[in-house]
Amino acid sequence: MKICITSTGKDLHASVDQRFGRCPYFLIIDTESKQVKTIDNESTIASGGAGIQAAQIVTNEKVGAVITGNVGPNAFNVLHAAGIKVFSGASGTIQEVLEQYSKGKLQEVHAATQASHFGLGGHIP
Repeated sequence: MKICITSTGKDLHASVDQRFGRCPYFLIIDTESKQVKTIDNESTIASGGAGIQAAQIVTNEKVGAVITGNVGPNAFNVLHAAGIKVFSGASGTIQEVLEQYSKGKLQEVHAATQASHFGLGGHIP
């Protein structure tokens, strides 16, 4: 299965970004082959609709799950409609979060964890 993790950088040593729609990068990780694909999140510069645009980018990658710090209602609705599980509250490095995911220690959410426009205030550590 492929999973997507919001990231501040381009490799497994980067930190999980707390914003879904405006994170700088998505790391797409195949949990079987361990291959990693880095995608620049072009929606970071959007004046509006960043969550929806980001969710469409991720949906096009055919992932089964998204791991992030927080997700807004518009992005959550797009991901949910595509059948993608969302795990929020993740923090630490991408590698640490991958280990937590493989051990079943991440919390799946069934609704948005932040209000619309959460990421507009800049990076939340």
